[in-house]
Amino acid sequence: LYIAIYNDQGAVSRMWRAIKRIYVASPTPIRLLLVLAVGMATESADALFRLFTFRNPLPFAKWRDFRTQRGMSIWHDLVDWVGGYPFEVAKPEQIFDFYLKRGYRLEGLVTKRGGQGCCEYLFIKG
Repeated sequence: LYIAIYNDQGAVSRMWRAIKRIYVASPTPIRLLLVLAVGMATESADALFRLFTFRNPLPFAKWRDFRTQRGMSIWHDLVDWVGGYPFEVAKPEQIFDFYLKRGYRLEGLVTKRGGQGCCEYLFIKG
């Protein structure tokens, strides 16, 4: 059994769940503004990081290569991220406990070290 589920980051995860709930409950113009606001905040933070690490702060190379790396345009990825609901998160120990009680053993694991993104688990029955 292979699963991937977002890492529970506490308050950050609760903030994202609220943003996603607002998105799905909003009319199209509000959805567009929300996606643009999140995109601008994300790109600004990324640009500052690149600048402070002595790299080109402009995002054009990232945008150019994005479709190849993720299989979708950066715009569709952003809409998918902001509007992706339901949004389920779990701590690794919650996943372990759930599956171990059901007779599975952990065979492989990729974590995000407490950060954003999906932890990946490979369980074997028996």
